[in-house]
Amino acid sequence: MTPRLLAHALLSLALLLPALPAHPNDFDYRLAPRMIAEGVYVLIGTTEDFSFANGGNIVNSGFIVGPAGVIVIDTGPSRRYGEQLLATIATVTDRPIALTINTHHHPDHFLGNQAFPADTLTATPETIRGIQSEGEDFNNNMYRLNGDWMLGTEVVVPGKTLAAGRTTIAGRALEFLHLAGHTASDLVVIDHDSGTVFAADLVFWQRAPTTPHADIPRWLAALDRLAAIPAQRWVPGHGEVSGDRSPIRQTRAYLEWLADTITRGAEAGLDMTEMLETPIPAAFADLSLVADEFRRSVTHLYPAAEQAALER
Repeated sequence: MTPRLLAHALLSLALLLPALPAHPNDFDYRLAPRMIAEGVYVLIGTTEDFSFANGGNIVNSGFIVGPAGVIVIDTGPSRRYGEQLLATIATVTDRPIALTINTHHHPDHFLGNQAFPADTLTATPETIRGIQSEGEDFNNNMYRLNGDWMLGTEVVVPGKTLAAGRTTIAGRALEFLHLAGHTASDLVVIDHDSGTVFAADLVFWQRAPTTPHADIPRWLAALDRLAAIPAQRWVPGHGEVSGDRSPIRQTRAYLEWLADTITRGAEAGLDMTEMLETPIPAAFADLSLVADEFRRSVTHLYPAAEQAALER
């Protein structure tokens, strides 16, 4: 093969291969903890889809440093992320991990569990069942979406259940709310010492919500509960931290539009192809991934809406 033909062949091969990580430095997530209140830290993911470039770092994780230890809120999308999160925590404090929480069973929130002490892993009973039943499929699919960022990642199921209510852990006054709607079980963590609410994926901010396991009426009811909390700051599952309830209002408005649009389409007898052509209102047009998430939501939710319309 001539040098020119070889060059063309290599170029063609490169175009067929997945994109390499954005940072070629040994799959470094570049985690940067941000202190948003005394002892409260967040790590903000991108508002993108999973990809070979971001390694699945599209999620917000966090940790709270108490006098006697650290409470971790979600462990991220891979073993690598979990290990780097644990190392990041060590740059802030040498206190031990007291509790590691999975807020729900979506893969970007629990696939970093391997990195944390097994006896600290906890979730609601419904989330534990979800990880047990769907975790392996999630893990396999994440490898397809994120490539070698996922190497070595295994599903680790929390061994402890987390009760709802107020408690003190590692010297911090916390409260756990067992809500639902985004999934069958969505855990909210309130740090009363700082007035911070970790709302997980019940709240998205400047990014269209995902709905693969959604029950929108229950989700809207959960948002009502959240809106009644007298908090100082809100940490959504995806998107920037907010000092007010704007993310709750935005998430509610989008879900109400989505539910109404799907119901009206089903009652009008539109087929799924026609539904997929629905224009996105100007109020939501700037949300990250809104066109993609709307299409996915129609795929997830429209068959049930059609069945309900037929039964009526």
